Amino acid sequence: MGFSTVMSVSPNLFVPMKPQRMNLRIRCLSPHSVSVSSQSRSTPFDLKTYWTTLISEINQKLDEAIPVKYPAQIYEAMRYSVLAKGAKRAPPVMCVAACELFGGNRLAAFPTACALEMVHAASLIHDDLPCMDDDPIRRGQPSNHTIYGVDMAILAGDALFPLGFRHIVSHTPAELVPEARLLRVITEIARTVGSTGMAAGQFLDLKGGPNSVDFIQEKKFGEMSECSAVCGGLLAGAQDDEIESLRRYGRAVGVLYQVVSDVLEAKLMEKEEIEKHRKKGKNYVSVYGVEKAMDVAEELRANAKKELERFEKYGEGVKPLYGFLEYAVDRGFTIDECS
Repeated sequence: MGFSTVMSVSPNLFVPMKPQRMNLRIRCLSPHSVSVSSQSRSTPFDLKTYWTTLISEINQKLDEAIPVKYPAQIYEAMRYSVLAKGAKRAPPVMCVAACELFGGNRLAAFPTACALEMVHAASLIHDDLPCMDDDPIRRGQPSNHTIYGVDMAILAGDALFPLGFRHIVSHTPAELVPEARLLRVITEIARTVGSTGMAAGQFLDLKGGPNSVDFIQEKKFGEMSECSAVCGGLLAGAQDDEIESLRRYGRAVGVLYQVVSDVLEAKLMEKEEIEKHRKKGKNYVSVYGVEKAMDVAEELRANAKKELERFEKYGEGVKPLYGFLEYAVDRGFTIDECS
């Protein structure tokens, strides 16, 4: 779920895309439209280097966090999804970026960042199950249940959720993050994955009508991004009003990323394929069409940018968050080309 989720389609619809500037015919969604103050524009920010450097560090820490133990097959299934090649690591990277925005040490953020990737992977494992979204492909590779079976996939997801919480508690440096902040972080993640968060979005995706598309998109794709930004701010001791701005920003970017993905996917399909794909889940493209989805994307971009403007007083620290907003629209590079 969320901004790091790559388009998951059936094998016959999967078309690898080269990195390119995405022309969505929305003036506000031009890759050059994400403007910042003159102070923030003074030095170009290289999101690709920032992101991929963090990916390397996070991948190493995730590998260490999930060693193979007895029973080995559960751990192998957990590692298959968490350590999947090509994973964008958007939740942990956004968490680190939000923490650094407020002067926090990234060493303080890494345990929570890894936990976010664990719970994100768990949610994807469960979403892909035949009884849920029934997706055989994830990030261009067979889904967890396709390799390990439905029973093992369920267990792997079940094991990853609590492992994430345990990792935060056992690995966050006490001298960098007070216990009260950690409790707020754990509460935030629990809310995100629970019955009022992503689980609610998945339920309505299965059972709800077309009028529930806003709720579904927010919960399935906005919650994880929102949680990642909020957790980073909490770890660094951001003020409550700043946390709420991060919340609104993260939610908008998470949904924006998915809306743009749905638009791009629709543009790759023939009309007959689009009609068949309408039956799989509920999104703005399938319910309202491409043009309406573009309007939604424009509004989301504007909302996210508005929230970021209040953080320009922090100077260079806000640049990664602006970068994520730009990336959600233009997809100017791919993780595969950087690995």
